[in-house]
Amino acid sequence: MNFFKAFSLSFLCLVNLFNTYSQSSGSNANDKTAGKILTGQLAPTPPMGFNTWNTFQTKINEDMLKEMVDVFVSSGMRESGYQYFVLDDGWMAMERDQNGSLIADPVKFPHGMKAFADYVHAKGLKFGIYNCAGSKTCAGYPGTRGHEYEDARLYASWGVDFLKYDWCNTDSLNTPEAYKTMSAALRATGRPIVFSICEWGDHNPWLWAVGIGELYRTTGDIGLSFFSNKKYGNWEAQSVISILDKQIPIRKYNGPNHWNDPDMLEVGNGMSYNEDKSHFSLWCMLAAPLAAGNDLRKMSPQTRDILTNKEMIAVDQDARGIAAFKMVMPDSLEMWVKPLKNNELVICFLNRTGNSKKIDLDWKDLNISDAQSGLEIHFDNQYFSLRDLWLKKDAGKTDKKLVREIASHEVIVFKLVPSLK
Repeated sequence: MNFFKAFSLSFLCLVNLFNTYSQSSGSNANDKTAGKILTGQLAPTPPMGFNTWNTFQTKINEDMLKEMVDVFVSSGMRESGYQYFVLDDGWMAMERDQNGSLIADPVKFPHGMKAFADYVHAKGLKFGIYNCAGSKTCAGYPGTRGHEYEDARLYASWGVDFLKYDWCNTDSLNTPEAYKTMSAALRATGRPIVFSICEWGDHNPWLWAVGIGELYRTTGDIGLSFFSNKKYGNWEAQSVISILDKQIPIRKYNGPNHWNDPDMLEVGNGMSYNEDKSHFSLWCMLAAPLAAGNDLRKMSPQTRDILTNKEMIAVDQDARGIAAFKMVMPDSLEMWVKPLKNNELVICFLNRTGNSKKIDLDWKDLNISDAQSGLEIHFDNQYFSLRDLWLKKDAGKTDKKLVREIASHEVIVFKLVPSLK
């Protein structure tokens, strides 16, 4: 009996040792035991937060960012569902230390990155950070190439909850393999870290990123423009509308834990109120990650009201995670339709033209069909109550015509709930 007991204990120790090694080595990005909880399943709804890049680029520092964290809470953003406070490029020193480790810029972050992460966590938020798959980041700071596992361990020791991983200075790297390596390195830490793949959609990440990262960029960088792209030297900033159009053929790939990411929000950075409202609404209709990119300390009441519209946020966060599809209407108007749980749906009317238009819709003449979601509606024999999500009030039912003016670059958004006539 003593022999068999000793043998059993030894065998169990070997099994435990093997399991520990398998999880810590991260050698197989598709290992289901190691990755079932920690990688690829950390975002059942689109992540929501803030990112420093759109407004500050690399001009960040500890004191300013603490002010931003405080406003993140006091403005109602945390209460509205935003979780992640993410530092983009420029947080690190220009060189690794003598041991080859990344270090926070000692001027920008005199108390170090762990102390700043602790400050973020103390406010009830999650902390995100940035690096790049190449030898240098896009702004010329040390990249992660060749340091994936040590950088991942460092992030975990700081309490990082989210990693945005860019694609500059990558030379001949194989894109899926580079992201698989970093994904495995994050998993090996044992800490749940949401992985944001940012290779600008150049390598069709929607085809291979499921289980590697929770979100993946689908286009180049967004710029401060609603309708027209803007050229800056050798690159072109994408407009809200150009990004929107690029989402149409890939909507079927969007869903829980694998989100098409049309880039961060430009709300509050200089577009008109109607354009900001439309931008936010359309991203919610796409079931997109919502990353505010404005100076939170200076946002107007209008900007705050857009970013914290809980009824629109609920559209974005709907558990089905289905992106909207487009239907063309008369007079150059568009109608975007997003199926929701409980047989509900949201309809977003968009006027992308330069002139005011009139919506004149007899619902009974409208049929809506979507093979992806199974949505099939015939308004001549189905009835819905209407809720205006920007006026935040009930707006009648579909048994009466809808007649509304819609301004240039404006949206009107209705939630439709099944109803008796």
